[in-house]
Amino acid sequence: MTRVFILIGFAFIFMHLHATGHISKYINMRYANISLFAMFVLFFLTLYQWYLTSKKDKDGEEGYVHCQCGDPNHSHGHHHEHDHQHDHDHDHGHDHSHGEKTWYGKLWSTVLMVFPIFSVLFIPIATLNSNAIEAKGFNFPILQDKDPSSIHQFLAPNTSYYYGSEDYAARMNKSLKHFDKDDSVVINDKNYLEVMELIYNYPGEFMGKTIEFQGFSYNNKDLQPDQLFLFLFGIVHCLADSGVYGMMVQFPKNMNMPNDQWIQASGKLSTVYYQPFQKNVPVLQVDSWKHISKPAEEYVYKQY
Repeated sequence: MTRVFILIGFAFIFMHLHATGHISKYINMRYANISLFAMFVLFFLTLYQWYLTSKKDKDGEEGYVHCQCGDPNHSHGHHHEHDHQHDHDHDHGHDHSHGEKTWYGKLWSTVLMVFPIFSVLFIPIATLNSNAIEAKGFNFPILQDKDPSSIHQFLAPNTSYYYGSEDYAARMNKSLKHFDKDDSVVINDKNYLEVMELIYNYPGEFMGKTIEFQGFSYNNKDLQPDQLFLFLFGIVHCLADSGVYGMMVQFPKNMNMPNDQWIQASGKLSTVYYQPFQKNVPVLQVDSWKHISKPAEEYVYKQY
């Protein structure tokens, strides 16, 4: 019966996340149909497990009744009076106390299964912000190991991990054609990751163009008083491959702005040497800017 309740719990948290809209904090919504399908599969497995449990309980009760209805003095047609001529205390060469069959083994496995259900239902969902950046930092992929497991947060989006080299180059060139004739580019939720990746891959194609985008502010000790970063957290497939993406912005005067202020900025794109990365990075020379309200959806997602 424990399995039934665990399956019900997993099916319910999928339904809960979709009903509240919090599913977007975990996955790219282009995969929402897959999570809905998983929810219905879990409901089906719950019903099937309930059937198996009920059938097992029913069979057990019938077996007990059958034994009580016969002659209490019956002998099953054979006797167990034969004497075993060997000692059952000998060592079979292996341990019969399998961990998964012990009470603490079962308890531990149950706790592991129940914890995700408990965490979704009772632990508030925290939106990623500058605190997450402070904890993990951000780096250019070129400065990191080639091992994908070592990659956490980037300043620049990099989807080359999901394509072959030729397919990736063709995809980037096709995307670049959408903007190469424009004197100004407005970066929005739909094209945020695409345009940011193009800017870092082909900065020369965007130099001198007017760029407008928004994000939350982030300061660190390596920035000048008139500089800060504007970031958004982006999700390619799910939260596991999320990253903080954006660029440096430079104001006409010192700002000393605190973290997590939502800003919309517009200006000309240029480059500046950033010592921590030991290379030139794109920077927006701000002409105009304004404070904005925190958007209802704080993440951006890879569009396909």
